[in-house]
Amino acid sequence: MFRLQEGMGVWEHRGKVAAMGAGHSPTARRWDGKPDTSVGAWALEALRKAMEDAGVEPKDVDGLVISDSTTTGAYWPAGRPVPQDFLDRFEQTDDPLDGIAQLSTEWILRNMPELTNIKFVMTVPLCISLVMPAAVQAVGDGLTSTCLALKAWHNLDGRYYQGGANAEPTVSGPGKYNPFALAGPACYPTAVEFQRYMYKYGGSHEMLAPFVINSRRNGLLMPEGYWAQHRPEPITEEDYNNSRWVAKPANLLDNDMPVQAAAAYVITTAERAKDMRHKPVYVLGHSGAGTIGPGDYIGPVRWRGVFETLEEAEACAAANGRKILEAAGISAGDISFENMYDGFSLFHVFHLEGLGFAGLKRGEALDFFKTDITNDGPNPVNPSGGNIGGGRTRWYGYTDTIQQIQGRAGARQIKIPAEIGITGGMMPFSSMFMILSATPG
Repeated sequence: MFRLQEGMGVWEHRGKVAAMGAGHSPTARRWDGKPDTSVGAWALEALRKAMEDAGVEPKDVDGLVISDSTTTGAYWPAGRPVPQDFLDRFEQTDDPLDGIAQLSTEWILRNMPELTNIKFVMTVPLCISLVMPAAVQAVGDGLTSTCLALKAWHNLDGRYYQGGANAEPTVSGPGKYNPFALAGPACYPTAVEFQRYMYKYGGSHEMLAPFVINSRRNGLLMPEGYWAQHRPEPITEEDYNNSRWVAKPANLLDNDMPVQAAAAYVITTAERAKDMRHKPVYVLGHSGAGTIGPGDYIGPVRWRGVFETLEEAEACAAANGRKILEAAGISAGDISFENMYDGFSLFHVFHLEGLGFAGLKRGEALDFFKTDITNDGPNPVNPSGGNIGGGRTRWYGYTDTIQQIQGRAGARQIKIPAEIGITGGMMPFSSMFMILSATPG
């Protein structure tokens, strides 16, 4: 299902699968406790909007791929009862947290009776960057002909990363070797890598400012994003450089903001896409980095120490670049724009250089940010605004890449022809990317 190795060649379904409609719920900073704004309710809303956007009838949908996890750090407190009005509002499964702090295909289908023809369901871990490749591969393999791909996030009251395993006095099992099990913020390992990057190649943290400013600017043009909906505040160079450190050299504005939201997409065959509402957006290939474990578990590429070094991050990013270009059967110079993951702005540098976007080589990204990377320029960077510009969802890049190629990105529409775009995430050592195109070949 997931292409993780080099040398696999061009994706066998290149140009035969299309990504079509996109549907979004509203975006909130945290759940307000009402049933109709729960993560489950918003997932249903996103699915219905995706079908409407694509011009697809529910009876024509025969596949559903979702991620069951809906948080990376907002855990339902032990002993807190599930609100009765939520239980009364929806059809429930055996797990009372379904639809409120997690999601299952069973919960979705119980609460979407209009999906009468579902023959294929799949649950994948983590985020949209795994959901989308699974859905396009399933369509390509003939397991489903028109598939809904869904990812949703909940965010509860209280501080993020203060529950779950983080609330325990010690970490046991293999998880103790995970960099996110270390004391301190999640951006700490990336900050260490970027500190080494600056030492190795020169440059300064201030040289990231144009990238972060550009991402927020673009994010304010993404109506589905948190900042556009609630706090339409641009970032200035002074704002960025004076932002407090979270894990030096990563400051507050280098970190994405956790939010509550849901998004869904319609994935179908290239042939069926011709009869849908918008211009087909063809999938040329997908690939990524990771290791397959027991069951559906997908873990990161293993590093030698407690967490990944800069050199290991660069090696992973370069391998990711080679794999995705090989899968799509193109070169880096064919890519019109990029929407790769930016949850911590620092590692976007590694993605750009690993891909060779705009001809970049190692150590050149910070100087590249001094050039015109806006949507009006020759090398549009993060035209969606990404997570920095919209909130921690990891999906704005998918929505924007589809809309750019369809010519309906509105005020975000890039000035150069949007022929081929790359999107996906997450970090270099654990990622899945996808290349989308205006043409199948």
